[in-house]
Amino acid sequence: MPEARIAIIGGSGLYKMEGMTEVEPVRVSTPFGDPSDAIFLGSLEGVRVAFLPRHGEGHRIGPGELPAKANIYALRSLGVERIVSVGAVGSLKENIEPADIVIPDQLIDRTRGRSSTFFTGGIVAHVSMGEPFCPVLSRISYEASTMVGASVHKGGTYLVMEGPQLSTRAESELYRSWGAAVIGMTALPEAKLAREAEICYATLALVTDYDCWHPVHESATADMILTNLRTAVDTVKSVLKLLLPSIPQVRDCDCGDALACAIATDVEHMSEKKKEELGLLIGKYLDGGQNGSRS
Repeated sequence: MPEARIAIIGGSGLYKMEGMTEVEPVRVSTPFGDPSDAIFLGSLEGVRVAFLPRHGEGHRIGPGELPAKANIYALRSLGVERIVSVGAVGSLKENIEPADIVIPDQLIDRTRGRSSTFFTGGIVAHVSMGEPFCPVLSRISYEASTMVGASVHKGGTYLVMEGPQLSTRAESELYRSWGAAVIGMTALPEAKLAREAEICYATLALVTDYDCWHPVHESATADMILTNLRTAVDTVKSVLKLLLPSIPQVRDCDCGDALACAIATDVEHMSEKKKEELGLLIGKYLDGGQNGSRS
């Protein structure tokens, strides 16, 4: 099967990558169902890359219905080690304006009912999420954004809401009081699943509006979001073309060993079915009968 070490997950407004050459759509089946769409493998700026439209062709999959486990597992099966995620967000701070880019470094999970782990049904793992985004990939993303002249903010907390409805004003004010910088619907469970799959994960959050808290700017509407999104997407395409060649071949972060001390279940108590299902993720820790548990 064709492979790529770097993937782009395109959110609202980013359904394809212009400039990709030798494009090959690949359909991947996983133990967790089918991904959102075909994964498009090709070259961009001389870099082998996999592109996955998060919401599927025609934006037909809502944020709460996304097959996130299938998406991350499928990318991992293609050899992906790094994911740059692109998604639309609302601003919760005055200085973060529509059409800006935010490279968040923290998350608050306000979703409900989304499956956020591969480790169920007989294998338990507790990965660290203290730093939910890869610091190296996030730094490179920020540097690339700066070099293309984007209005970009380094760091900030991304609050993930369930959706698909937008916030009430009371919710928006609550999240502002928590110090959150932006609000969106898709960084989770992606970030958690990517960590479990030992994939570096960073987000280019595209600001489309001021949510509904701002006393001057009108409350966000779908039309407003899409209009501002078109501007931001043009910028982020330029960022990605500069970003991809800047990613080093060798990873210098802890993401690639996230499961090393996380697997709590003894190997002898794992069913063969579960070991086969999760072999892509945990196989290297099962060799010789060793798991990644501290105990």
